[in-house]
Amino acid sequence: MNNYTTEFIDNVLTVRFMDISAGWEQWFLWSGDRHHDNIFCNRNLEKKQLEQAKERNALIADVGDIFCAMQGKWDPRASKEGLRPEDKVDKYLDSIIKHAAEDYAPYAANWLLIGEGNHDRNIEKRHGTNLVDRLVHELRKEHDSSVVHGGYSGWMRFMFTMNKTRRQSINIKYHHGAGGGGPVTKGVISTARQSSYLGNADIVINGHTHDSWILSLGKEILNGKGKVVRGKQDFIRTPGYMDAYYGSKGVKGFEIETWKPPKPIGAVWHRFWMDGKTIEHEATLAVQ
Repeated sequence: MNNYTTEFIDNVLTVRFMDISAGWEQWFLWSGDRHHDNIFCNRNLEKKQLEQAKERNALIADVGDIFCAMQGKWDPRASKEGLRPEDKVDKYLDSIIKHAAEDYAPYAANWLLIGEGNHDRNIEKRHGTNLVDRLVHELRKEHDSSVVHGGYSGWMRFMFTMNKTRRQSINIKYHHGAGGGGPVTKGVISTARQSSYLGNADIVINGHTHDSWILSLGKEILNGKGKVVRGKQDFIRTPGYMDAYYGSKGVKGFEIETWKPPKPIGAVWHRFWMDGKTIEHEATLAVQ
């Protein structure tokens, strides 16, 4: 892995990259809504992109709903047909944590942060146990990972020291998301709302609606030297890996019965690199 250190205080993850010089680059994989235990999670695509992350030494941050956790006796949406064979046990929640930890163990060194989503919050409210906290504990204790347990919302601050003297930082705000996203707008309207109060964020990452897009908004900045310069704020919506629309073959289920459209599946790649005296970055969709 690259030369970096991490610090996690008050739900802010600070990642410091030291001694950066010409030719430096770092890949990231942003994901959300993996719903890893769901029978319609496309685990082949998920594993393919995790393997790519390992090949690229990419760091992974997930913005919530890494679990689906809907098949317990308490949930009115539960269905025995929705259980994976290995999770058809009395200790259902223990089982999905155990299997997720086993599946993510080969990539333990790549995991940077796992946030919470509405599915994760629902389990804590009903049962007083936090699935994300337990998964993070397993990865850190058993697989020597430095992954941290993020909130439903939080910050990641990336700080770069270039050629031992020049410094730059990039602030990322993440939020799992809320609402339905909108059948036409796909949640793009939310960028205006978030931009109005997240002025210090260079990048904003959301999930939840299983939509997939990248949008850049321009902004005007008065820098420390009193000069007006061009700025931008990038908004990223992560899709997820649950393919319920096609997985159900159009027969039944929430997506079919509520007239929901098919959604893209996958994640988002983000490449940071040193260009001259500054750090540049570009995000690209990795979806099917």
